[in-house]
Amino acid sequence: MTTNSTNNTIIQVKDIVKKYKVGDNEVTILKSISFDVHRGEFVSIVGPSGNGKSTLLNMITGIDRPSAGDITVTGRDVNKMSENQLAGWRGENVGIIFQFFQMLPALSLLQNVILPMDFANKYTPKERRDRAMSLLELVGLADQAEKLPSMVSGGQQQRAAIARALANDPPLLVGDEPTGNLDSRTAAEVFDLFNQLVDQGKTMIMVTHDKELAHRVPRRIEIVNGRIASDDYLRQSSQPVAVAN
Repeated sequence: MTTNSTNNTIIQVKDIVKKYKVGDNEVTILKSISFDVHRGEFVSIVGPSGNGKSTLLNMITGIDRPSAGDITVTGRDVNKMSENQLAGWRGENVGIIFQFFQMLPALSLLQNVILPMDFANKYTPKERRDRAMSLLELVGLADQAEKLPSMVSGGQQQRAAIARALANDPPLLVGDEPTGNLDSRTAAEVFDLFNQLVDQGKTMIMVTHDKELAHRVPRRIEIVNGRIASDDYLRQSSQPVAVAN
């Protein structure tokens, strides 16, 4: 199906190829990958290990670059930005949630959430603190705000990481195995939080090996042998499917 509005498309991936040198050999990880994601969609990327899922996510966020093809995110050509431009763009437009939380251990949860606002020089110092507290309240951690990451559970660290990803109010949230280091109950709770954020208008795209959670996401893109094997809507959603072939 084609897109109904360019303005409604937040991610456009067109004919992406990614190659790596492995010794004297060149290995192609991704082979002509194309798809669009609309604003407000919740998309999971699934498939066997070693098929380039995380690599694809890194190219969408500008952490890595494709060998060929084009990626447009929030209207910007990610391939053509400098590293400094990417850092500024990423801070405003993309919230990244990692498998292993990546919380700074010497900072409190509150300070970890404030940090992206400091880097982006966004909001006044008081507004940053107030916003960080509001976000920690959103993820159920207001009473843990002054604690160091080591003093709370893994699930609480991941919730704080979600609050940090929301600090600059980005339209796009990206998760690389965001529930992969959590027990099944906590993973389900974090997943429910993702659903709430999508319901509030955020766009979410995540790589996951959790088949049960993947089947609860409205749209699932499966990558096998470096190509899109399927791109399925798994339950009714208000957003149209947009697949570029």
